Amino acid sequence: MSSSSSTHKDTEKDVKQEDEEPLDMSILFQPLQLGSVTLSNRIGMSAMSRNRADPKRIPSNLMKKYYLQRALGGAGLIISEATLISNHGAQFDRAPGIWNTEQVAGWRKITNVVHLAGCKMYCQLWHLGRLSPPDEDGKIYSPSPIRATGDKHGFHYLLGDLEFRLPTEIEDPWVFVQLFKAAAVNAKAAGFDGVELHGAAGFLVHQFLDTSANARTDSWGGSPSNRCRFGLEVLKALVDVFGPNVGVKLAPTGGFNDTGMPLPETLATYRHFIAEADKLGLAYICVHRHNPHKDPSINGKRRGTPHDCVASYAPQLASPGTKLWIVGGVTPKEAAALVRSGRVAGVFFGIPWLAHPDLAKRIRHGKNLDNLVAMPYLYGDVQAGVDPRVGYTDYPSVTY
Repeated sequence: MSSSSSTHKDTEKDVKQEDEEPLDMSILFQPLQLGSVTLSNRIGMSAMSRNRADPKRIPSNLMKKYYLQRALGGAGLIISEATLISNHGAQFDRAPGIWNTEQVAGWRKITNVVHLAGCKMYCQLWHLGRLSPPDEDGKIYSPSPIRATGDKHGFHYLLGDLEFRLPTEIEDPWVFVQLFKAAAVNAKAAGFDGVELHGAAGFLVHQFLDTSANARTDSWGGSPSNRCRFGLEVLKALVDVFGPNVGVKLAPTGGFNDTGMPLPETLATYRHFIAEADKLGLAYICVHRHNPHKDPSINGKRRGTPHDCVASYAPQLASPGTKLWIVGGVTPKEAAALVRSGRVAGVFFGIPWLAHPDLAKRIRHGKNLDNLVAMPYLYGDVQAGVDPRVGYTDYPSVTY
């Protein structure tokens, strides 16, 4: 492909260019001890669903090429796309899983080449909770039988659904804790350096944290400490498998998939969660900043609670081993300033990595981030028979 602009139509800019003089980015390329491994730099690639696994949710050879491109592009740490811990289903029909040996073998091919490129890789463990399609028994599982508000998306359209269905209350949350632990065992067998618990975006862990989805009156709901219990028990189970090489992604500002609480309740919940998670000896805690694009107006009102996540939660981290990372629309210039100030240890980029397989190298060498994101092909388009490489592995790098 000669240029992204000539091939990718109906696109949008992923990063605004800075008008000021170039900023010294060297701070982003200092090594960082994370758990028991050393990262080559502070630039991470966040988890992003791309929907290119095979029909059995086994990671594909095309996925291997995609991750290798970005490992060669200088990422210090790659987080896999959200990876299903069970066959309960996902909003995308080709999201990968990690519950059987075939999937483990597919992931091992990917971690092998990522490591050969000098990069570290974590697997993000994912359960959708009330956002799942129904399982083979027709059930959808959630902390409480509370239907999410808003339009359905992705795989749900294939089911003919326009709205979320009413979920079934999880009778025994320990069953799901064990599902996460089994997935971590598989992730270790697949060669991942660690695992990241998906505690954001309105999925299962987030649902336990948020009163919009958790109305339980037992020891898994009610008070902030009770609502935090599920996520903390999952983290303990993951630490049993991976030791210090465990992270968690949180979205305190809400807005994702019909989540969000008033600010006092939000602060009480997430300050408790982060303080307790810090005691477990994790590698990092990543907080997702408020993103208005992921906080749609529902019935004329946004659910999110914008606030400064770094200022609000950094004081809860007392362990020198647990690093604070941030994600959510961070520019390279802002990333360098945040790391230099000591407010965060590292920064995850999302959309910029999609269109720039050499993102970290571009930042290091002062190159423009001028590729265009092929928005219609973020999740592929298997139904239409579109070449899955389009908008996935066909973005150009620059010459160094």
